Amino acid sequence: MTATDTELWDRAAAGDVDAFGALFSRHAPAVHAYCLRRTADPAAADDLTSIVFLETWRRRANVQIEPGALRAWLLGVAVNSLRGHWRSRRRHAAALARLRVETAAPDEIDRAAERLDAAARLREASDALAGLRREERDVLTLIAWGDLDYEGVALALGIPVGTVRSRLARARRRLREHPSLVSEEART
Repeated sequence: MTATDTELWDRAAAGDVDAFGALFSRHAPAVHAYCLRRTADPAAADDLTSIVFLETWRRRANVQIEPGALRAWLLGVAVNSLRGHWRSRRRHAAALARLRVETAAPDEIDRAAERLDAAARLREASDALAGLRREERDVLTLIAWGDLDYEGVALALGIPVGTVRSRLARARRRLREHPSLVSEEART
């Protein structure tokens, strides 16, 4: 019989490394997929997934997880880890700008046409997401990419379900109005 998340969590909280490994195996793909979708960078997603589970291991004895809520809690840790990631990237970019260090541009010759199209679509989507308030973006991405329901997002972010619904509605409205996501026919 397969152990539940709650059983594994209780064992991991008591120091059982194998139980924690089972939780990692069960939930790391979802955490990694969420981080990859938010960063569009496989290396950053790998690092962030590691950070999420290191933080989880560090806090295991002090956190009580409700039955069925571990994945939501892990994605909440991922949201916070991503905030730190973006903060670090902004600081790094600012430091480079102060040093006036020029970064090498990627070699466009080696890229295939599909990769260019995908990158353009990803930039448009990233721009649209960047236009959202952080709170709206967190709710939207947890629902769309974290595959959480309203209650799971509320648990992950520590906010009421009604707040999740209103933030999601605002995010959807703003995305519908974003110029790069509105079709040419809709603009005329």
